[in-house]
Amino acid sequence: MAHVYDASAIEVLTGLEPVRKRPGMYTQTENPNHLAHEVIDNSVDEVIAGFASKIKVTLHSDHSLSVSDNGRGIPVDLHQEEGLPGVEVIMTRLHSGAKFSSKSYLYSGGLHGVGVSVVNALSTRLDVRIRRDGIHYEINFADGECVQKLTEIDRILKRNTGTRIQFWPDPQYFDTDQFNIRKLKRLMLAKAVLCSGLELDYVDEIHPENSEKWLFEEGLGDYLVSMLNGSERVPAESPIIVHRKSDDIQVDCASVWTPEASQIVSESYVNLIPTEAGGTHVNGFRTGITEAVREFCELRNLLPRGIRISTEDVWRHCSFVLSVRVEDPQFSGQAKERLNSKTVGTSLTSVARNAFSLWLNQNVVAAQQISELAIDNAKQRERSSRSVKRRKPGIGPALPGKLADCTSDKVDETELFLVEGDSAGGSAKQARNRETQAILPLRGKILNTWEVASSEVLGSEEVHSIAVALGVDPCSSRINGLRYGKICILADADADGAHIATLLCALFVKHFPVLVENGKVYVALPPLYRVDAGKQVYYALDDQELETTTAKIRDAKPNVKITVQRFKGLGEMNPSQLKETTMNPDTRRLLQLSIESHSGTESMFNRLLAKKQAADRKAWLSEKGNKAQL
Repeated sequence: MAHVYDASAIEVLTGLEPVRKRPGMYTQTENPNHLAHEVIDNSVDEVIAGFASKIKVTLHSDHSLSVSDNGRGIPVDLHQEEGLPGVEVIMTRLHSGAKFSSKSYLYSGGLHGVGVSVVNALSTRLDVRIRRDGIHYEINFADGECVQKLTEIDRILKRNTGTRIQFWPDPQYFDTDQFNIRKLKRLMLAKAVLCSGLELDYVDEIHPENSEKWLFEEGLGDYLVSMLNGSERVPAESPIIVHRKSDDIQVDCASVWTPEASQIVSESYVNLIPTEAGGTHVNGFRTGITEAVREFCELRNLLPRGIRISTEDVWRHCSFVLSVRVEDPQFSGQAKERLNSKTVGTSLTSVARNAFSLWLNQNVVAAQQISELAIDNAKQRERSSRSVKRRKPGIGPALPGKLADCTSDKVDETELFLVEGDSAGGSAKQARNRETQAILPLRGKILNTWEVASSEVLGSEEVHSIAVALGVDPCSSRINGLRYGKICILADADADGAHIATLLCALFVKHFPVLVENGKVYVALPPLYRVDAGKQVYYALDDQELETTTAKIRDAKPNVKITVQRFKGLGEMNPSQLKETTMNPDTRRLLQLSIESHSGTESMFNRLLAKKQAADRKAWLSEKGNKAQL
């Protein structure tokens, strides 16, 4: 009997229910480390604001984690609208907090108002103790619900203030409920380095020998040197330190060049939040340094004829730690792994160019060494480009008729976009950089090649076009004929697009593994939504980003009209939108295709695409399909 679809079928998730229903939209579910990050970040925000100087993180013998600080203490007075103590609102309401504006925190990492409430939602138990206004308070939660209201437990000195949060992660939401202590300690070390004067203690009750304490008064350069483990570096004396502060941004950076490039350190942070996937701040930093080195080389006539230095030539030997503090950072999702703020990139370019130009001209000997490294890289790239056999009409198979090729013959700087459909392909051709970006439109879903022999896979016209455009044969062990430095899969942001991207990923993993192993294959992440708020335009990758973006807009501008457009496909974007969101290297989002476990990858693709596992696939989708994310 068919179910009746009426208003009774509509579910409204309230409170913390959305988090427990879709935890992957709010946090990383491999382990509970990200929950620890959220709590630690709140304490660090107190340090950044100048109200705390000490943080203590304790791994208890029952595998719970506590974080305490000597900050102001979470507010305990009644919230006017909710009628509850401030701490209870923060712990039980999504999108609540004091970080949506700059009234309480000028620079902050917790801007979405969902961090600590997510910790509460995904913990079997969470206890909060607050020292504020001469009173020691306690409030307790279980499975996200308040089980003991805020109570006074002691009278204390008024100057004794702070917050202590202890939580027990719920195993049902994580692959493992054990913290990755090595990564957690690395995060804490970075926080201490980036926040000079912060005394940060880690106490391990399970393995006391792992306990550690950090305090760096001026440690950014020393931290970078320690991470390089004695590698030869330029400058040899100490790293190049940049410190710039203006009304809307603060930049701190330490950088060196290592001639052997045997160990490269590249770490970036925004408001002390690690941005492992980089973002606009790193892109701007790279561009600024490149412009400064080019200018130095040109003023001193160091460049050989016909040689032009690219960003990668300068960047290849560079190790850096970059810390940026901004008032209103735009992150890609709750995990905050990448910064998307476009104005930050422009500011970083200016800061890096000016600071490095000054340093290079004041330190000519070291500057010439850095320039020589970049020039040598450029020469090597030129030789590599000349040695690569470019496929031209009359040499080998004719290039596909639909291929809009790029003009550059420098393989390392070129990109091939495999685009879903002629309509999207047309927009992409108008949005591309004609010098470095090539477009190959594909007709809908390509053949499922997971169980097709490599000797037969070229029987598919679309696969044959891809192979010819790439200049690499299926299952080749060499890439010396590769015509492009990057292959980017560009499909719609909906379910059909995800299916097409999966089929293309399977093609490369199965039949072009050498390209995956060499890090040549990427998946582009176009937005699913456009959000218009007055004259401002935002883009959201998925439902979760849409939710956080609209919530933030409403809090910042309650009266502004918000219009949300869901893109039906890439072809619906105009070329300027496609360029800004998906093709411009400074603003786009790319995921590099890699294989961490061959057996795990094969098992996953078998489950998704193998014909013999259709029944298992159906059962798996029935059980876990609702957890899938596009």
